[in-house]
Amino acid sequence: MLMLKLLVIPGFLLLISLAGKRWGPSVAGWLSGLPVVVGPILFFLAIEQGEVFAAQSATAALSAMFAMIAFCVTYAQVAQRASWPLALVVSLSVWALAAVILSQIPPSLVFSVIAAATALLAAPYLFPKVQPLVSGPAPKSDKLLLRMIAGALLTLAVTLLASTVGERWSGLLAVFPVLGSVMAVFSQQTRGPAFTAALLRATATGMYSFAAFCLVLALALPHMGLTAFALGVAVSVAMLGVTRQLLARPVKPTTEPGRSAINR
Repeated sequence: MLMLKLLVIPGFLLLISLAGKRWGPSVAGWLSGLPVVVGPILFFLAIEQGEVFAAQSATAALSAMFAMIAFCVTYAQVAQRASWPLALVVSLSVWALAAVILSQIPPSLVFSVIAAATALLAAPYLFPKVQPLVSGPAPKSDKLLLRMIAGALLTLAVTLLASTVGERWSGLLAVFPVLGSVMAVFSQQTRGPAFTAALLRATATGMYSFAAFCLVLALALPHMGLTAFALGVAVSVAMLGVTRQLLARPVKPTTEPGRSAINR
């Protein structure tokens, strides 16, 4: 089981990173909306803590989409005006504040659906309207390795802490923006703030897939057991195909002085 925790999520992160190198920020961000982190974490929780515990964690994870999208929007906006350390600190602070507020609200699937839907519907209007710029080298292998290590550490931390922090914080921590923060920081360093904003905007769009996965688990896990994960994955992939149409909508470009933009 330990080896699975160390290999499954880093493997997914590697595939997403390679897709980003090949097809650009929109595809990488869109694919990162898949439950590649929360899915394995909830699966391990279901095995180790039981299906009911994992279903309650899935409900919390669904509400935590509000915090995750708040992180994405904040980082994208701050990155247009500041360097990555400030953007990271401010966006993680916003995530933490939102997570603490969510943890104080009595758990409810209805509330979680409303919180997730509000964030998803509002997100397209909150990101800066920019296009990725041609600048900087492609991400290096050491940065891919760092992303993989971060995903493995998050999986270990959440599953180990589950028995002490409870199902609510297990679900919230499962949506901690490890992938988002690592990809955002290195994208801003190597490709610039406009590229980073495009990446995070696509991530928020792809999270419809994430929401569908968590909703299916919250509803089906107590009745179907581990089989619910297969259903959740199928629904999640189908939703990802739907959101590809949303991602194809044009964005009015704004470019930095003296630099050229490329069309998505």
